[in-house]
Amino acid sequence: MNAQLGAIAFVVWRESVEALLVIGILDSWLVTQVADPRRPRGFLWSGVAAGLALASLLAMALTILGDLLSEDAQQAYQTATVLVAALLIVQMLVWMHRHARDMKRNLEAALDEAVERRKSWGVFVLALLAVAREGSETVIFLYGTLSAGAGGSLAGGVVAALVGVGMATLTYGLLRLAGKRMPWRLFFGITEVMLMFLAAALLMSGIDGLIDLGILPKLSRGLWNTSWLISDGTAGGGFISALTGYRAQPNLMELIAYAAYWAVVLCLLHLRFPPGKSALA
Repeated sequence: MNAQLGAIAFVVWRESVEALLVIGILDSWLVTQVADPRRPRGFLWSGVAAGLALASLLAMALTILGDLLSEDAQQAYQTATVLVAALLIVQMLVWMHRHARDMKRNLEAALDEAVERRKSWGVFVLALLAVAREGSETVIFLYGTLSAGAGGSLAGGVVAALVGVGMATLTYGLLRLAGKRMPWRLFFGITEVMLMFLAAALLMSGIDGLIDLGILPKLSRGLWNTSWLISDGTAGGGFISALTGYRAQPNLMELIAYAAYWAVVLCLLHLRFPPGKSALA
């Protein structure tokens, strides 16, 4: 599996685990707290199906739109998608950083209100929003990652996505069994770091695309050359580059963008915002 497909499998794995966690919380609450959970659970799983359908429609729309564009317009479209994917990863990281601790309590409170008012459609909407949010983000990440990699194929992306879903299902089961030994917070902390590097890699691909389009200047030739240590033209170096944004011969614009990215992301993750407000809201 090449670097781009590995990145796709990782993103789908991480996002699927998060979606499974949300649906698992909702389903467990209904089973344990509702006298007759059959009706609300039916709405829950209908919401899951609707969320998956919405994500699939977005995937088709992105693919069809990309195919309809001219070669030059396609390059601009793919560059924009890569940058949006990087922004979405950062937004998700900031949101999770602020809300992960209270997510279970907030979900259960929303469910309690919906069931209390006998509004099964509220359960449906909760599930739909949870799955559609994760699914839509995943679709944009996949399109952006394939756009960032030369020669990325849709078929290869689908296979990598299926591998990611399988890994997520296995991971979710293992984490539920070993929850005391491997806390969810530690799991998400580790994957957050990996996602930060992946967002940096997508940003660098977007910066390269903007330079190729003549929108941004390089500002310099290669500032240094570390190809003797790790060449981003080899299979191993290309894998590292696709997952971290590493460049063996970076120009000044790439260096500025990479440094600015880390400065902004680390500031956003450590800033404290009043309740109900977010840096990227």
